[in-house]
Amino acid sequence: MTADRSDPRPTTAGIELRDSPGLIAPRGHYSHVAVHGAVAYISGQLPLDAAGTPLADQPFDVQVRQVLSNLDDCLSTAGSSRRQLLSVTVFVTDIRQWPAFDAAYAEWIGGHRPSRAVAGVAGLHYGAAIEVQAVAAVGPRS
Repeated sequence: MTADRSDPRPTTAGIELRDSPGLIAPRGHYSHVAVHGAVAYISGQLPLDAAGTPLADQPFDVQVRQVLSNLDDCLSTAGSSRRQLLSVTVFVTDIRQWPAFDAAYAEWIGGHRPSRAVAGVAGLHYGAAIEVQAVAAVGPRS
């Protein structure tokens, strides 16, 4: 019998490492989420579907929707939500796509406005056009 991947794996420093059951298991040496105290640190989310298939050949808007869906899965696994996001960092390979991301993000997040940074990068894993990492509060949802 295998353990549920969403079960926290405590470390000696009081950090709980969690993997979202809605996402493919990490393919590298990391966890989807690390929780310490009342803060969740969410690893960079790429446009990979639940089976782990990269969507890099799909249009930018499809990649954005998948990344935000993956972020939702990680937030849920952490015991958090969109409204508890503290900080979001976005990496894009074509900064001219920023307005398209911003529009999709605004629709996804609604009126909540956590801190945010964007970085134009030369390339991302699997040839993806976007990656998003986040920090969120954990606890009672508002």
